Amino acid sequence: MTTTVPAPVQAAPTLGAIPASAAWRPGDPIGKRKFARIGDLVLESGEHVPDAVLAYQTWGTLAPGKDNAVYIAHALTGDADAASWWGTLIGPGRAIDTDRLFVVCANVIGGCQGSTGPASPAPDGMPWGSRFPWPTIRDLVEAERRLADILGIDRWRLIAGPSMGGMRALEWAVTHPERVGAIAVMGTTAATTAEQLAWGAPQMAAIQADPKFRGGDYYDAADGDGPHVGLGIARQIAHITYRSEAELASRFGREVQADGRFAVASYLEHHGEKLARRFDANTYLRLVNAINSHDVGRGRGGVAAALARFAGPALVVAVDSDRLYPEANARELDSGLAGSHGIAWVHSGVGHDGFLVESEQFNAHVRAFERELS
Repeated sequence: MTTTVPAPVQAAPTLGAIPASAAWRPGDPIGKRKFARIGDLVLESGEHVPDAVLAYQTWGTLAPGKDNAVYIAHALTGDADAASWWGTLIGPGRAIDTDRLFVVCANVIGGCQGSTGPASPAPDGMPWGSRFPWPTIRDLVEAERRLADILGIDRWRLIAGPSMGGMRALEWAVTHPERVGAIAVMGTTAATTAEQLAWGAPQMAAIQADPKFRGGDYYDAADGDGPHVGLGIARQIAHITYRSEAELASRFGREVQADGRFAVASYLEHHGEKLARRFDANTYLRLVNAINSHDVGRGRGGVAAALARFAGPALVVAVDSDRLYPEANARELDSGLAGSHGIAWVHSGVGHDGFLVESEQFNAHVRAFERELS
């Protein structure tokens, strides 16, 4: 993978209506999905995505001075509907208060929820499939930067995100420190570690080994019969990292169901099937690969030098039972970000998913932090 970012192709990004039947019109309810044409997007690899589109949603009203804009960056299998997957945090009177703030969330490039991705039509009219490029975290942020330009937002009051979303918040802060007022990152890391890379490897292999994957060109399969089994197994592997050993032991132990299967195996299979019903395998591969690419210090003199580029307020939230992004990752962020003043701990036996499950603790940290921003 090259680390040299080519000069972007000049294009005039505009708001668009993709597809026409889903066009946004003035007066439509807030939160309705909208679309932005961000132009030809050149990736770090040198490949490009022509006439790229980002699907996004907004809540609240942008202030005349445009100083109340908050960007929410979703995690691996999230989407633009942040009020759905993070509804305890975002809304009127909540920690991210949409009565005061203008909130934006976009589905990442390469996604499968309205943004240009592998299932989208390529220039020849056929689905991109295996031909879709492999974006990095920096590429995802460049697409988001173009969306901010389209919306006329020169500076975000706050960028917040968990896991992969936290990676993008960090990359935003390091790449465009002048455009970021503050960041709030949860359960994430400054650079993907060897163990995190290792967890991703069998997930990708499970999808690619599914006979119905067909090298990534499965969109013409009858009745949508694609690599659902492989994608489900990938999610099962990932879900183990999202929960803690203690929680699995207390909830399931060695319990055997009436069908003779271990209860914990049935639990994992359930989560795998849920994701396979709503997500695209090619997108999953590309976003896991993007997470693997994450290293804010790459080409910048190392992590410490990169984090030193951002001096604004920083909230680093960690779950004390998180085995995917453990304490050492949070410690590195806290020590490297000048605006961080200690880790905000969420105490939970759940593991990485604690940032969703322990909403009362988590939201209290975010509320206090956001209220202190100037």
